[in-house]
Amino acid sequence: MHHTDLSAVRKPISSANGLPNAHYIDPAVYAEEREALLLSGWSGLAAPADVPSPGDAVPLTFMGMPLLLIRDAEGTVRVFQNICRHRGMILVDAPRKIEGAIRCPYHSWCYSTKGQLVSTPHVGGPGQNTAHGIDRALLGLIEVRSHIWLGVVWINVSGDAPPFEVANADLLARWAEFDKPLYHGGADSCFDLRVNSNWKLAVENYCESYHLPWIHPGLNSYSRLEDHYHIEAAEQFSGQGTLVYRQLTGTDGATFPDFEGLSDKWDTAAEYITAYPNVLLGVHRDHAFAIILLPEGPDVTTERVHLYYADPVTDDALRAKNTAQWREIFEEDIFVVEGMQRGRHAPMFDGGRFSPAMDGPTHMFHDWVAARMAAHRAA
Repeated sequence: MHHTDLSAVRKPISSANGLPNAHYIDPAVYAEEREALLLSGWSGLAAPADVPSPGDAVPLTFMGMPLLLIRDAEGTVRVFQNICRHRGMILVDAPRKIEGAIRCPYHSWCYSTKGQLVSTPHVGGPGQNTAHGIDRALLGLIEVRSHIWLGVVWINVSGDAPPFEVANADLLARWAEFDKPLYHGGADSCFDLRVNSNWKLAVENYCESYHLPWIHPGLNSYSRLEDHYHIEAAEQFSGQGTLVYRQLTGTDGATFPDFEGLSDKWDTAAEYITAYPNVLLGVHRDHAFAIILLPEGPDVTTERVHLYYADPVTDDALRAKNTAQWREIFEEDIFVVEGMQRGRHAPMFDGGRFSPAMDGPTHMFHDWVAARMAAHRAA
């Protein structure tokens, strides 16, 4: 295994280089990062709104793994490996409502929505539904550790990360005011952007405000570069905030209702943070969003965007306008992350340099990647 040299990445920002090209284009490094960055910590997978009612089940693929997102009969969202414990057959191949048990289409082994193996027809021969050595209590679905926060279903595939509340303690404290019911805007408040780029470039771009004047001229017209500040918490998250947030208004001057109990700073501020590794979050006085980055290879990423509100929003036109506005802003970034991805095929590129004044949050992400990679390689 060729180990990339990450020593230059870990230097102070004024002399550091970015991650080497291999971290964006080499399948072997992508496989290493899958273990070190995405499966070992708390990664974003989906939204609770993907399974709104008990019995709703959605098959998903995460980093090549077949998973099943389900809301059990009691209403708890769970994540299982989407395979039967008998011969490893995929259980659910399209989103559907589980009316009773989850039945394997191969030999009809059945599981409850909580994952218990409840029936094994003919397993001991015709008409014999039990067999020596087949202990149903030990053969339930394999559950993936999960946690719901800020409209995201987070998963820890390795199972050995610190509890979510510990791993993201500083972010939870920073945004404690938003830890309240969030209402998903519905079908028009969720969309996917497919980007021909490594997932990390989407993080790197999102973390900094340096690009706003050139890439987001509309946004920059009222939320200027000098209105922004860095947000940095080593090992956990980084991003940027703005002191100028302009609420969206409808034709009749209508706005979205505010989240209750917010402190005064949110009257005018908004914050945009990447919770490492793969969730881009934004909070405002009247709505929030989560962008879950779903890597599909070294150079392809799906960005799944979900928008949330303080109340179920009945102003359809205003909600649609908000979705359209964010979609336009996020689409403005695509040519940049795709252009940087193409640039990673230039063999003499050294990972690039950082503006000490403007790129702190991005450098912090690189440093986190390098630290996690070093720990993984040492294990």
